[in-house]
Amino acid sequence: MSASNRHYVLAAGGTGGHLLPAFALAAELDRRGHHVALITDERGAEIPGKPDFMPAHVLPAGRFGKNPLHWLKGARAVAQGRSMALRLYDSFQPSAVVGFGGYPSLPAILASTSAGIPTVVHEQNAVLGRVNRLLSGRVDAIATAYPDVQRLKPKHEGKVHLVGNPVRAGVLSLRDEPFPAFGEDGLLRVLVTGGSQGARVLSEIVPDGLAMLPPAIRDRLQVTQQCRAEDLDNVRERYRSHGIPAELATYFEDMASRLADAHLFIGRAGASTIAELTAVGRPAILVPLPIATDDHQAANTREMVKAGGARMIRQDRFEAKELAKQIRVLADDPKGLANAAHAAWNCGRPKAVEDLADLVESFGGADMMDVIRVGGNNARGASQGIPAGQGANREMAE
Repeated sequence: MSASNRHYVLAAGGTGGHLLPAFALAAELDRRGHHVALITDERGAEIPGKPDFMPAHVLPAGRFGKNPLHWLKGARAVAQGRSMALRLYDSFQPSAVVGFGGYPSLPAILASTSAGIPTVVHEQNAVLGRVNRLLSGRVDAIATAYPDVQRLKPKHEGKVHLVGNPVRAGVLSLRDEPFPAFGEDGLLRVLVTGGSQGARVLSEIVPDGLAMLPPAIRDRLQVTQQCRAEDLDNVRERYRSHGIPAELATYFEDMASRLADAHLFIGRAGASTIAELTAVGRPAILVPLPIATDDHQAANTREMVKAGGARMIRQDRFEAKELAKQIRVLADDPKGLANAAHAAWNCGRPKAVEDLADLVESFGGADMMDVIRVGGNNARGASQGIPAGQGANREMAE
């Protein structure tokens, strides 16, 4: 197999948070002339966005909940999935296998490590996920989205590579566009989303919080909000009664253009959301999902909050009065809002998919790219040729 025509297998669980980065990497590897196959579960096979060129192999993965009675069934499914993955590897002969978390990654990675195939895992969140924690001692490289990742054992730091989270091309194309003009008399465009299905707490709190803003801000609001279908009528009536113009829907096809126009984002703190906000440079008020495993959404906010690009409100403190207070801090001063946008932009890692592809390609090809290795010479932003420690200070003018 030539260096320019290798085979790679990507394994990802049945959620968009795991699969969308896998799809982005697949597209980049295909662009470089390689062949890519996907291992997933039945849910993952239904997630939209899979490139047509990438065949999907559905394997049993098994789930291990808190009930020990389910563990034996889960172990059997993993063993079956591992055997099926080994048969795939015999015919496909991958140069490397890349896991993106979720239970389908487990049998795929166990099969690759037992077969001596180089293996990489990618962690999208600021807390190492359960499956990636279990596999971290077996794999050859751990690609991360944040410089500080919790639940990562110190003995594994030497194989960590900071790459970031791949984002959609349509969003990434906005990175060099200026922050929308916002003056004392102009519109303040607010974008509110709560994940793929919306979030009820946002529907309950955001309209009333916006209504509590002083007239100088409230009268200039223009809101776009994603809601659950069952909440649409109630939220529409709330905005109508407050006299705030709002466009509501359960799903927006053109989310990239909505993000391009927004001055302020309010919503959850999933890994893909943070990656897109920082890629484009949009200030945010983030409300982490309280039931997220290991509280990883709260951890996802820390880098952006520390930089000054976002404010985080825990859901148990997410009330209309508190929301209005935090919006005023950001929106009272147009220059301050632009500075927050700049801070968010500086947290972005626009070369994430290229850096991840470089890392994956290094197996069976050129020497591994130490320039993006976190262990040892920690070089945030090093993929852009920035010396260690200077990535956070990059100017938007670049």
